[in-house]
Amino acid sequence: MSGEATSAASAPEFPSHTHTQTQTQSQSQSQSQSQSQSGSPSGAQPQSQSQSQSQSQSSSSVPYAAPPRPALPPGPRQLSVRHETRYDYDRPVEVAHHSAWLRPRDTELQQVSRWRLEIDPQPDAAVQQSRDAFGNWRHGFSHARVHETLTVVSSFQVRLAPPPRLDMAASPPWEEAVQALRYRAGLTQPDAVEFGLPSHFAPRDALLADYARDLFEPGRPLLQAASALMSRIHACMEFNPRATDVATNALQALAKGQGVCQDFAHLMIGAMRSLGLAARYVSGYLLTQPPPGQPRLVGADASHAWVAVWCPLHGWVALDPTNDVAVGQDHVTLAWGRDYADVAPLRGVIRGGGNAPPVVGVTVEPV
Repeated sequence: MSGEATSAASAPEFPSHTHTQTQTQSQSQSQSQSQSQSGSPSGAQPQSQSQSQSQSQSSSSVPYAAPPRPALPPGPRQLSVRHETRYDYDRPVEVAHHSAWLRPRDTELQQVSRWRLEIDPQPDAAVQQSRDAFGNWRHGFSHARVHETLTVVSSFQVRLAPPPRLDMAASPPWEEAVQALRYRAGLTQPDAVEFGLPSHFAPRDALLADYARDLFEPGRPLLQAASALMSRIHACMEFNPRATDVATNALQALAKGQGVCQDFAHLMIGAMRSLGLAARYVSGYLLTQPPPGQPRLVGADASHAWVAVWCPLHGWVALDPTNDVAVGQDHVTLAWGRDYADVAPLRGVIRGGGNAPPVVGVTVEPV
């Protein structure tokens, strides 16, 4: 995968979309603020503001259930993706340190090319590139000069191969997957074990296990049961971008019966983990179709989130509970982790800045 990080002289604005920002006002003479994937800090004094990867104040750019479309011809698909995040601070920022999870990873079905990271104003030093614990690309950059705006643009092309056709009923019984994930002295455990452990947004809990238990009948094929759980979440949860926020976990989303793709994914992951299975959170993009007769709008596509289920026979199988479909050539993988906290696209710590909600636009289009 090719890629480079540069600074950009300027960038156009797009409708508000996805990002995470939590700002905390300190009691020092010079204000300090933090941007992170975490929820609002406790206490009466801090001010907080959050926007998640799957939540937005602009309905035109919120991830939604994609309408049906004609079947794709066999063969690879080429897409172009542009993801812009812009901050217009109401007070100057004196110092800032940021981390970005914006470079998509290559997979067996996805090959990325022409990736660029453009940052305006230009960082004080070269952008630092590394891999996190899950193999995702991570980039760090800093500003020690006063600035009043920040624009970060990730752009790339991606070639998507057709996913293999799987017979969900031909997968092993779900109990075999549970057994494979259990510790046994002298035997090497699969790497998927860490995705069976609880995390902040997708815990293991009896309520989540009960939500899915009747679908996981004794001896039922794992992927068949997982697909049934995906369909239940799609049918029972209402898609409502105003119902939850970046701090909402799976149990809270279940209690509300509403949420966005982030919540749908966390609910499915938490339910499967609570039954002893392994599932991981996948962030990425979704190619959406405009209504009939309407033009495709720049910046109106969706960042998205879905689930990958571990199967001893087939490996990781990606399912999208928001749209009730197996992940295909409309889905572009960005990163994966235990939950959203591991893959927030952009977060950091700043001094100054005031109240600055991000304005984010995503464009996904065929090449």
